[in-house]
Amino acid sequence: MPGETGGEIEMDVDSESGGSTGAAPRPNLFLIGAMKSATGTLHRHLKQHPDIFMCEPKEPCYFVERSQLNWPFIEALGLWRGESYYLQLFEGAGDAPVIGESSTMYTKLPQITGVPERIAAFDADARFIYIMRDPVERAVSHYWHTVRWDDERRTPEEALLGDPMYLDVSDYAMQLRPYLELFDRDQIMVLTTEELSGDTAATVQRLFEWLGVDPEATAGADGVRANKTPEERIVRRKAWMVPIERLRWSKAYRAVRPLVPKSIRTSARGVGQESIEKVEIDDAVYAELRRRLEPRVAELEELLGRSFRDEWRTLYPADA
Repeated sequence: MPGETGGEIEMDVDSESGGSTGAAPRPNLFLIGAMKSATGTLHRHLKQHPDIFMCEPKEPCYFVERSQLNWPFIEALGLWRGESYYLQLFEGAGDAPVIGESSTMYTKLPQITGVPERIAAFDADARFIYIMRDPVERAVSHYWHTVRWDDERRTPEEALLGDPMYLDVSDYAMQLRPYLELFDRDQIMVLTTEELSGDTAATVQRLFEWLGVDPEATAGADGVRANKTPEERIVRRKAWMVPIERLRWSKAYRAVRPLVPKSIRTSARGVGQESIEKVEIDDAVYAELRRRLEPRVAELEELLGRSFRDEWRTLYPADA
């Protein structure tokens, strides 16, 4: 089951080396979410800077307890075996002053807990980037992401209004508070997807300045979104394919996988997929999402001393 990045991740996850001896480079920057708010795009911009090293895979989720991991490919990485395995992801950082990773699971309270405390124990001087999107649009995009990748079979109304997970991730004040309690405010950069897409170069420059690297190194800051959910039709796994997909990340499958031609693996995935049309979400559902999310955004505005009415037009359509 892919994470926010989607797709098939090709990695060797069976190494038992536990890392090399000596002082390994350690991450000091964490892009912590929010999911479906252009974290993939921002990760790419950071990675392009010559003085910034961002690890791959994008979302190692090391600071999530193993019992709370729900992505098979993350479990397969085996980072839960110890810090030395996690630090292997940063071996190529060299002497880069900024070394980072991007894990949206780090801001998924109350489903995932304890992450800020674990990062504080790892590095009390760490810095964080939290990017937020219009919370209504983010929740809807989250829904279609789970339809595409995580076997969500409920209607938009049933899922968005019946499962608190979708609105919890859009409760940005709730997600930020634990970090603000443990780290100084100047260690946390808060951005919006809208300002990143509206003036990509200026936003990326401001971020580089905050990180203390050359702000003019903005090559590739084109504003093109990475991992964007398709607008009209999406491809999802058929229901019978879900347990098979989970087996794909098992150690047994990885042992025989090199013996299976790629053409056969690709054909098998094609048979197990279906193309579906994204249904129109009823206006009443949007109205209820606004009603539930507006008080949470009011808390966010009070927490940050900043208004979002000019940016989040789906949440505040009456202000248009």
